[in-house]
Order: sequence, then C-alpha cells, then structure tokens
Amino acid sequence: MNAVEARDLVKEFSGKRTVRALDGVSIDVRPGSILGLLGPNGAGKTTVVRILSTVLVPDAGHARVLGHDVVREADIVRRLIGLAGQYAAVDENLTGRENLRMVGRLTHLPKKITLERSDTLLEQFGLSDAANRTLKTYSGGMRRRLDLAAALVGRPPILFLDEPTTGLDPQSRQDLWVVIEGLVRAGTTVLLTTQYLEEADRLADRIVVVDHGRVIAEGTPAELKADLGTTVISLTVPDSATARSVAAILSPLAPRPPVIDDATVELTVEEAPRVAAEALRALDQHGVTVVGLTLREPSLDDVFLRLTGHRAEEVAEVASGATSSDEGGTPSHDREGRR
Repeated sequence: MNAVEARDLVKEFSGKRTVRALDGVSIDVRPGSILGLLGPNGAGKTTVVRILSTVLVPDAGHARVLGHDVVREADIVRRLIGLAGQYAAVDENLTGRENLRMVGRLTHLPKKITLERSDTLLEQFGLSDAANRTLKTYSGGMRRRLDLAAALVGRPPILFLDEPTTGLDPQSRQDLWVVIEGLVRAGTTVLLTTQYLEEADRLADRIVVVDHGRVIAEGTPAELKADLGTTVISLTVPDSATARSVAAILSPLAPRPPVIDDATVELTVEEAPRVAAEALRALDQHGVTVVGLTLREPSLDDVFLRLTGHRAEEVAEVASGATSSDEGGTPSHDREGRR
C-alpha cells in the first residue's frame, strides 16, 4: 500500500476569472521515501499539499493517506501527518520552547510527553541554546528549523514539506536537507514540494513534475535525466536575436529542438564531440560568432526546461493578481473555517 496516493485531483479557484489549479493530478508516495513534487510557482504544488493535509477539499478525484480518505476521514488524516509550509507557522512572540509546547497542547498530547518531545526536538534541530528566546530574535534558518520541529511534535509518520527551504541561504538549506534525510532514515515518509532542482536531485527518491495543474513527467532523477539524452552542448552567442538564428541553423543536428535561454542555445545529443564540431563549422559558415561552448551531462534543470519551456525558479502567473502560492482566487469548495 502506498503511504500517500491521489487520483485525478481537480481544484478550481474563482476570482476575476476561474483558475483550474489542478487538472487531474495523480501521485503515489511509497512508505519511507521522499517524493519530490517539482514545478514553478503556480504549477499546483501547494494545492496538492493542502488537499492531502485536509485544508482544501478537491472538486473531483480522491486522495488517501495511509489508506484513509482525506475528505471522509479528515480527523484521522490530521493525526497522521505533519505539515511545514512555505512560511514559518510559528508565533514570533513566543519562545522556541513555548511554540513547541503550544503545538503539543493543540494536538492534545499529555503534558509530560509534550515537554519531553519539545526538549528532544530543540536538541535535534540545534535550537537548545535559543530555546528560551522569542522568535523575534531568530534568523530565517532558525525559524524554518523550528517550523519543521513543530510539525514533528506529534511524531507523524507522514510529513508534508511545502517549499521548506524557500528564502534560506545555501548553508541553512544544506542543514535542513541533512535533517530531512535523517527523518527518512528513521522511517518518516515525506512529500516535498520545491522549485529547486538541486534540492529535488539531492533528496527525492522519485520526482513528479507538474505545470499548469497537470503532471507532465515522473520518475527517478536518473530516469528523467536519462530520457533527455547523454550530453548537453551549450553555445553562447552575442545576443538573444542571434541565439534564435543559431537555433534554426543547428536544429537538424539534434533529435530534439534546441532550447534557447537568452543568448544561449542548448542541444541535447548522443555524440557530443562530433555534433559540437559540426555545429561550429555550420555557424562559421553563417558568420556567427560563438562566445562560449561547454559540454556537460544533463541536469534536472535541463529536464524541466525541456518539459515546460521555462526554468524551475521562474515565476509562472496563473491568474491576474495571483500570489506566490498556487491559488489565484477563492476556492470553489473548501472546508468550513479552514480557508
């Protein structure tokens, strides 16, 4: 049995116009693994997490967490999951220790267990020295670690992490990755949404790529990169107008259309040295100046760019007035009091 599964999820939001945030999304998360849900802002990632965590009700489709339906058995599901979102869901007027104890009370844990787990988590996340300081004095990385600790007070077997490292500096991001890897080694199942290709490559056992509310690819990081080809030839030219001309010239040399990124043209090929030589000869014949040329193995960024036509960290607006989350307006159906 999958730890988490969703089938054909549909969700619409109404505003200036109706936006279909999810258009038939299906995912499976195996027990004790990390599934990376990858996509740009507006792709539908946060909406999936909110449905799975019972905050939103789908307009169509269904989802289960450890076999329990997220709509009909929402109370049970909430006891099985922990949720850490894009923004730290903690009270900055309380101390770190008080925040964790408050979560324990809200989840109806016995006082003794709440105290013990709070101290254990503060130690585990390197926050013991700051435990009695108010969150106003915490750095962004410290707040994010405390937010993750708060999601673990109830020791949930399933953890939803919605872009947990957004806005963190590289070192804080690395530190949080280590913590997440430790949780999975201890048996926790994780659904991770992210825009960061490096994060998905590092953490995820499998990746589902979503864009405009649809699943457009899935597989292990290695499978997704292998499907693209063996080598990427990257040619940089003086400007974007020249790049468009270069793409047309080099298109016959690769099995897939070239990808243009500003003044850079990329070809994904099997025989890179031969194709690179042919490309340079062809461009020389057309009088095109090549500023730079590199050969490298495909990355998840190449996969994402090929699938969507834009980089994973680029913001995709889903509706006029949309924010950084997936929702472009008011949900057409929602659980009362949980909007």
